[in-house]
Amino acid sequence: MKLTESQWRDRLSVEEFKVCREKDTERPFTGQLLDNKAMGDYVCTCCGKKLFDSSQKFDSGCGWPSFSSQSSESNVGYQVDNSLGMQRIEILCLHCDAHLGHVFDDGPAPSGKRYCVNSVAVKFKPK
Repeated sequence: MKLTESQWRDRLSVEEFKVCREKDTERPFTGQLLDNKAMGDYVCTCCGKKLFDSSQKFDSGCGWPSFSSQSSESNVGYQVDNSLGMQRIEILCLHCDAHLGHVFDDGPAPSGKRYCVNSVAVKFKPK
């Protein structure tokens, strides 16, 4: 899904645009989905593609919703991020290039991954 910057600005809130299109980060412990424990799917705020399943969500204590793996639909892509004087792996929606957050190697078994996601980058769809 390719839109112009102006079209994205028209579709998204100011905070959604800053995070999803300009790779900003919401403040820790402020996201609406941080403590969500309901069963359902987490979809991309920008294009609606399924990214994460609630069965993979866990409390990592980092201040952002965390998942141990992406959904079976495999809609999450990876890109090296060298910003802020460190190297991290950025996670993006494969369909619209929305910035979602970062993935780290300190999650629970069996994957050992922690997908650290901005709440504004995803919407929750209850089952």
